[in-house]
Amino acid sequence: MNSTNKLSCQTIINLLSQYGVEDVVLSPGSRNTPLIIAANRSQSLKTRIVIDERSAGFIALGIAIETRRPVAMICTSGSAALNYGPSLSEAFYRRVPLIAITADRPAEWIDQDDSQTIRQPELFANIVKGSYNLSAERGGSVEAWYFNRVVNDALTTALRGPAGPVHINVQLDDPLSGCTDSLTTQRKIECDEVAGLLPEETVIRLAGEISGKKTMVIIGFHQPDCRLSDSLSVLAGLENVVVLHEAQSNIGCVADAVGNIDATLSMANSFNVGDYMPELVITAGGALLSRHVKVFLRGIAGLQHWHIGRYDRAVDCFMKLSRRIECRPASFFAQIAAVAALMPVVKSVPFGAIWRKLHNKAMAKVNTFVENSPWCDFTAMAALVKAIPDDWSVHVSNGTAIRYLQLFDYSRLKRVECNRGVSGIDGSTSTAIGASLCCDGTTLLITGDMSAQYDMGALAFNEIPKRFKMVVLNNSGGGIFRFIGTTSGLEERERCFAADVRLPLRQLADGFGFSYYKAECADDFNNVFARFRDEDSSPTILELVTPAEVSADVLKRFFSNT
Repeated sequence: MNSTNKLSCQTIINLLSQYGVEDVVLSPGSRNTPLIIAANRSQSLKTRIVIDERSAGFIALGIAIETRRPVAMICTSGSAALNYGPSLSEAFYRRVPLIAITADRPAEWIDQDDSQTIRQPELFANIVKGSYNLSAERGGSVEAWYFNRVVNDALTTALRGPAGPVHINVQLDDPLSGCTDSLTTQRKIECDEVAGLLPEETVIRLAGEISGKKTMVIIGFHQPDCRLSDSLSVLAGLENVVVLHEAQSNIGCVADAVGNIDATLSMANSFNVGDYMPELVITAGGALLSRHVKVFLRGIAGLQHWHIGRYDRAVDCFMKLSRRIECRPASFFAQIAAVAALMPVVKSVPFGAIWRKLHNKAMAKVNTFVENSPWCDFTAMAALVKAIPDDWSVHVSNGTAIRYLQLFDYSRLKRVECNRGVSGIDGSTSTAIGASLCCDGTTLLITGDMSAQYDMGALAFNEIPKRFKMVVLNNSGGGIFRFIGTTSGLEERERCFAADVRLPLRQLADGFGFSYYKAECADDFNNVFARFRDEDSSPTILELVTPAEVSADVLKRFFSNT
């Protein structure tokens, strides 16, 4: 097979496939020509071309999330590389193995006013697990060994322990387009990790502590995991245990679990505070969206907190951390549930039942608000969530959209994803498009108008599947800023925060080859959703236009209990 004659690039591309990479997202450039040649001519890799490197990074993230495989992305030198920053930061805090490969000029040309040069080594040092720099080829006797060792190290780091992104910076000298038929076979350095199980005596001891306390289990963002869900169903059935989840926890199928955390906590004054206050909280998964539950748990004196998962640092969000258990959540809860289910409950209180009563009251309140409120963000999202087919994969942007989704019954949805690692709005569309490339069914993105505008360039990608659908909640800018206390009362609110977004979605849909639908009231929604759902000739956009001030007022009234 003919490929680049750059040994460093041959080494990288060959080892990518040996470490399980199947997808590479390429962005056009000159300095990365050898890398593009090597990747595009590989028999083992599927390449996708995305011009905008920021969008490319998030598309790679979406592919990695959907496939649960590492994904590589390749760009040229200079400011192009900087555009990987947002997606790498999200991948770092979401523990997704992205392999960022940036072409660079030889070290002697940095800071010499040469074209497209910046200081690229360690460029992402604070948001990747490891940074690796391959020097320009000089033909030394140990060069092949050096390139092989460094790339093996980089890919092992991305995949072992808590997974995460790495950065490989490749210095490349002219000429850049040379090719050869002489390709090297690369050595893969195996690294065996032993996951292991907790010792039996430890399991018995921990299960005993759970049975002796009012125990709350909270799952943050997590990929669907049947084994985890089955174990949590056992725990949720215990009298003294409640399991809480958010939409992106992807455990909505767990019997007796309690979702809609913010709405549920809004009903807490219905009970004596001691009835619903836990003594032990066990967390797993990623960051929680709910600010209310964080404030609630931080205020409980004497609370014990166990955090489950393989991390390289203490995660003490509630300021109560008492035990770290470095174990995969599915393994931990499987062991614990099997033993706890056989133990007599020492703390005999209907703790789970109390939380389920709170949740039932909250959902009754939600339904009442839907019935008695005008068309606005609240009622539009209620109608949308109810109408989404069970088998669609749902991606949600940060800000208003994900917070509204959490108020309604998302438990039947197949899968919900949101970029909650860093909680930015910048790559929501690209991430969802990336996931849709590898999803057999329909992928739906629910996004706000500000998030949609931020990442509108993603719609220019020419491989968007026809089964990709996008709902844009158009409430004239950042609706969250009309609700949160920090900004809702400021005179600068509309101009500087909500930003009064003007988004020509119909024209954009026409320009990018999307079908387009629009709803400005409940009757419109009822009339167009079925057509939006059934459209299969092209990717599709549904714009939900809602009144800004009314939307903010309804949400404030919901949480004020008036």
